[in-house]
Amino acid sequence: MSATPPPRILIVAGSDSGGGAGIQADIKTVAMLGGYPMTAITAITAQNTLGVQAVHPVPTDMVMAQIDSVLADIGADAVKIGMIGSAGTAHALADRLEALDLPVVFDPVMIATSGSVLADADVIDAFRRFLGLAALTTPNLPELAALGGEAMVRHQTRALLVKGGHGEGPVIEDRLVESGAEQRWQHPRRDTTSTHGTGCTLASAIATGLGQGLPLADAVDRAIAFVQAALAAAPGLGQGHGPMGHGLGMVPFYHLLAALSREGWDAAAFAARWG
Repeated sequence: MSATPPPRILIVAGSDSGGGAGIQADIKTVAMLGGYPMTAITAITAQNTLGVQAVHPVPTDMVMAQIDSVLADIGADAVKIGMIGSAGTAHALADRLEALDLPVVFDPVMIATSGSVLADADVIDAFRRFLGLAALTTPNLPELAALGGEAMVRHQTRALLVKGGHGEGPVIEDRLVESGAEQRWQHPRRDTTSTHGTGCTLASAIATGLGQGLPLADAVDRAIAFVQAALAAAPGLGQGHGPMGHGLGMVPFYHLLAALSREGWDAAAFAARWG
């Protein structure tokens, strides 16, 4: 038995049958970063790298039963919220989270990388309850606009990570805004179509860091580095927007360091800090 139990990360999100995003990406990410992933599946999707062919929301009662079952026995150290199947599920989940004292990372999933819509207007409206509950909200630029814009979201949530992948130009900038302060990460835009699940992966990586007790900025820093390494290790599967290489070709952590080195990151410093 391990002397130090892993952080318990409860993931509330939809299933991606293609394995690149959603619950499947979340589980791989949490496990790779030393956490113990637990799940409450909100929707079942039929999807691949070309798009989403069908969505079947899981009934709210079943979503909540999964959450209650996990919390009653195993407990949790952090929660990651991704795709929500219905407005009713969003409100029921918000009610439950209000009674818990856990860091919540909210990734407001609305549109898949392929362009398929995953949240209707009622669900997006219900998302506003999560803004006030979340330790961090992680929208991309279109999601931020759908939530009312940066000024409004900054007023409603404790911390905001604005993901810049949907912006223009050769450099991607991610911005963490909390308590009036701002921190930025910049990295070159990668010429790749293997970007399916980047948002899910980033949010789950941050939740794992928070569950491990990392300060928010450190959890974001490590998560961004993990996403960059996983992009570098993408296996090139599918005909459309392919999955990243969450497993990094692994045997363990040393492959992550090698992938980071190839991308120009200071792998020795990363190992000293996160190894």
